[in-house]
Amino acid sequence: MSEATLPPPDPAPGLPGSLRDFIAGVPKAEIHVHHVGSASPRIVSELAARHPGKVPSDLDALREFYRFRDFAHFIEVYLAVVDLVREPDDVRLLTYEVAAEMAAQNVRYAEMTLTPYTSVMAGVPIEAFVEAVEDARTSAERDHGIRLRWVYDIPGEFGLPAAEATVEYAVDHAPDTLIGFGLGGPEIGVERPQFEPVFARARAAGLHSVPHAGETTGPQTIWDALEHLGAERIGHGTSAVQDPKLVEHLVDHQIPLEVCPTSNIATRAVDTLENHPIRALYDAGALVTVNSDDPPMFGTTLTREYQIAAELLDLDAAGVAALATNAVRASFLPEDEKAALAGEISDYLAAWDGPVGS
Repeated sequence: MSEATLPPPDPAPGLPGSLRDFIAGVPKAEIHVHHVGSASPRIVSELAARHPGKVPSDLDALREFYRFRDFAHFIEVYLAVVDLVREPDDVRLLTYEVAAEMAAQNVRYAEMTLTPYTSVMAGVPIEAFVEAVEDARTSAERDHGIRLRWVYDIPGEFGLPAAEATVEYAVDHAPDTLIGFGLGGPEIGVERPQFEPVFARARAAGLHSVPHAGETTGPQTIWDALEHLGAERIGHGTSAVQDPKLVEHLVDHQIPLEVCPTSNIATRAVDTLENHPIRALYDAGALVTVNSDDPPMFGTTLTREYQIAAELLDLDAAGVAALATNAVRASFLPEDEKAALAGEISDYLAAWDGPVGS
């Protein structure tokens, strides 16, 4: 976490120090993390100084700027930060720095959500955007050993024009490292079925379907994502607990849920961590993964999200290792690479000299 971030109170005060150490070192995969939303305060401050406007460049003012009233306000703040990424050099800087920060948490692999539509609208040609993120990716892999793959994301607040543009970028300008196609932004008033033809085209091009659903709306949004968008994973999906048949379906088909606890609290999608549905979903047998979403905006890290999950789910070291392996299972890595990364986690657990089980 950047020294400029003002972290919330310790979310897992009862977690033993040995388990915190285990979590810090365990190899991790991150499958729900947003590109611009991962900009640390230091980077946002630098970009705001380059492009003066709505976003303050002063670090103390940035902390206040990141206090969200509700999900709608979060989207407003997020788009203001998006507007700071106006040039290819901004894109490259952001991408490389985010990768470096993830690697420092022992993230070995990440499927990062990019929203090229907003960058193109800001004046960055799609060709330059792709060149910038790919240059940053190869540099980060060389310097930090982290592998990155991309998910192109429709910003739902911009509707079908954004969806159609995004699928054009995905089909006509995609690097080989593009593996998925998603849908983010607000859920309320952004019905999933309208995007069915766009997702069909993306899936026909070989991309995996990973829309957000059931974060700030009910279970029907998740059903719509499954039935109309061919969702292979669900971004968030926390409202599934309201529908036992949906939970049964998710469990039976082992459809992964990309759960982001702190994000859900920060955007008021869930009122408290104690009431977070992750425990109910986990206990039901759902394939739960833990992710950070927009970590600096929420004063968190992937490591911190694992600490929260360990306390909410009463996990020991073996349980944390299993949770980390879930993210590998849910990823779109080739099977041999999944096995290799899962093996790293298993080896780390085997070599751990602290308490392993309860």
